[in-house]
Amino acid sequence: MSIETISLSGRKKQVSNKEMTFWERMYLVAIVKGLIITIQHLFTRKVTIQYPEQVREMSPVYRGQHMLKRDEQGRENCTACGLCALSCPAEAITMKAEERRADEKHLYREEKYASIYEINMLRCIFCGLCEEACPKDAIYLTTSKVLVPSSYEREDFIFGKDKLVMPLEMAMKNAQLKNAN
Repeated sequence: MSIETISLSGRKKQVSNKEMTFWERMYLVAIVKGLIITIQHLFTRKVTIQYPEQVREMSPVYRGQHMLKRDEQGRENCTACGLCALSCPAEAITMKAEERRADEKHLYREEKYASIYEINMLRCIFCGLCEEACPKDAIYLTTSKVLVPSSYEREDFIFGKDKLVMPLEMAMKNAQLKNAN
């Protein structure tokens, strides 16, 4: 059995090497088809928007930037269980767990915390599986229209805890809203 007759996918197709006609060699048919498509697009609605002045309407299921939540006392919710990193299909999340020291009780809720928590935004596909996998509801994707900022350096897209942890003022404001309800 020759290697040409083996088809692993079962979709083997015979290829013919027929001689091109005169018109096919001139590529006139292909050029005319391309011109027809170009002329059709001249009369369709433009999809370009003038970004700073015009803002595109976001989808109702839009997922924005990641944020690590804090509780009412300003302590981080993350317990470094690693389920978010395991559930990430793009393997964008990395973390390092450490034991909480006695002088850090005011910073972390549990005995274990993530000393290093990084999300590579170049790899992230914003699927939300990390949010669904978290048992402590520590990570979520915001619904704000603030997009991931642009940069020329790859290192700027690796978000550490400095960019991911919810600001303390926002955590206190959320606690007040929760207590009011």
